[in-house]
Amino acid sequence: MQIIKTVEELRPIIQEWRSQGLSVGLVPTMGYLHAGHKSLIVKAVSENDRVVVSDFVNPTQFGANEDLSTYPRDLERDAAVCQEAGASLVFHPEPEEMYAPDSCTFVDMDSLTKGLCGKSRPTHFRGVCTVVCKLFHIVTPDRAYFGQKDAQQLAVIRRMVRDLNFGISIVGCPIVREADGLAMSSRNAYLGEEERKAALILHSSLALGEKMLEEGERDARKVREAILGRLNTEPLARVDYVELVDAESLEPVEKAEKPILAAIAVYIGQTRLIDNFTFAGGQQG
Repeated sequence: MQIIKTVEELRPIIQEWRSQGLSVGLVPTMGYLHAGHKSLIVKAVSENDRVVVSDFVNPTQFGANEDLSTYPRDLERDAAVCQEAGASLVFHPEPEEMYAPDSCTFVDMDSLTKGLCGKSRPTHFRGVCTVVCKLFHIVTPDRAYFGQKDAQQLAVIRRMVRDLNFGISIVGCPIVREADGLAMSSRNAYLGEEERKAALILHSSLALGEKMLEEGERDARKVREAILGRLNTEPLARVDYVELVDAESLEPVEKAEKPILAAIAVYIGQTRLIDNFTFAGGQQG
């Protein structure tokens, strides 16, 4: 398995694969890989002849007061995960490789990026769309793999691919959780022992909302209030949002009568965590 740091080095490799008629999968990551990322790579390896994992902490998706400088990084560890999962290549560029000093071009979106995480992180999805668009042009994959934990990101990327006519299949993969239910996230590394226990309130609260829906409750306000009420029982939790939205448009819903996304963002201490579930016609998505 190779580790490639420049676009100039990477493109001939992709071209050689293409000349052999090989299919290419892409798993975009910000590194510090965990079992959730590994599941994406394994899925990609099962469906493509070659798999590229991008390992890049993208500065344009961090706000001014966010954790860009402290975001965990460990390329050696990441490379071991990628090799074990069967990846062909890790693309690990420096920020200046991805963004020229006078770069002034961005990919942005209306509607889907206004609510949920976009409300408190107004520039985040512009950075996500821009870097993913760049990766798509650099790697030219047949398929790209994203986790359902970042549900809004997944919906945004799917819409971008549709709207900009990328000939790429976007594959959403299930949330991978710790044994106690906490959704795996690179930011979990920030949590102290007490905070780690407190973080279990996210999954517990969503499980309550999901149970209500499965038992027939369709009033989105009641489900939202139940989730919020459970979250507020944890002293270390500070809620950013609790929303029930249409699974495709991400617009708030009053009734859970078609596929919906129940999504939350919660600060545990200084660490912002997200989690969600989807619900459709009495079945979990």
